[in-house]
Amino acid sequence: MPESGRPSRERIVAGAADMISRRGLNATSIRDTAKHARAPLGSTYHYFPEGKQQLAAEAVRYAGEWVARVMRTELEAGPVAGLRAFLDLWRKTVLDSDFHAGCPVLAVAIEEPPGDDTPPALAAAAAVFERWETLLADSLRAHGADPEQAAEVATLVVAAVEGTVAMCRAQRSTLPLDRAAAQLQRLVAAAIA
Repeated sequence: MPESGRPSRERIVAGAADMISRRGLNATSIRDTAKHARAPLGSTYHYFPEGKQQLAAEAVRYAGEWVARVMRTELEAGPVAGLRAFLDLWRKTVLDSDFHAGCPVLAVAIEEPPGDDTPPALAAAAAVFERWETLLADSLRAHGADPEQAAEVATLVVAAVEGTVAMCRAQRSTLPLDRAAAQLQRLVAAAIA
C-alpha cells in the first residue's frame, strides 16, 4: 500500500504501480487507484487529465526507475552483484505480496495491444525494459564482456527474470526464480571471465 506521507501525485502513481502489479492494467481503474492511494478522486483527474493511459505510463516509469535505481547502485560492484540485486528485488516482491504482485511493466506490456499508434503505457514499458537491458549490458562491457555478447546476455537476463516472476506467481513458489538465478549467475560470470 502506498505511504500516506508521500505527496498526493506520487502516492497515486505508486498506488497505480502496485495495483497494476497485482491486478494487471485492465483491472486497474482510476477510481480504485485513488482509493488505494488514499487520494481524492478529483486529484487523480487533476494530475492525470489524459486518464488511465497517462497514469499507467507514469506508474510504469515509476516502477522502472525504482528498479533501475537499485540496479545502478549494485552494478557499481559489478554485473554479478547487479544481477543478484535484480533477482532479489523480484524475489522480495513476490514473497512480500504472498505471490500476488509481479512486475507492473510486464503486466502493461502483456495487456496493451500494439497498433499503429503505440499507447503511452506500452511505449513506457518498452523504454523501461530497454533501460534495464542497457544498465546490465553497460556493466558487462565495463567488466570485459564482448559488446554483442553483453547486449545478448542483458536481454536474456531481463526476459528470464520477468518470465520467472510470472511463473512464481502462477506456481506460488520461488523455485522458477531460484533455478533461473543459478543459470543466469553462471552466464554473467562466464561473460566477464
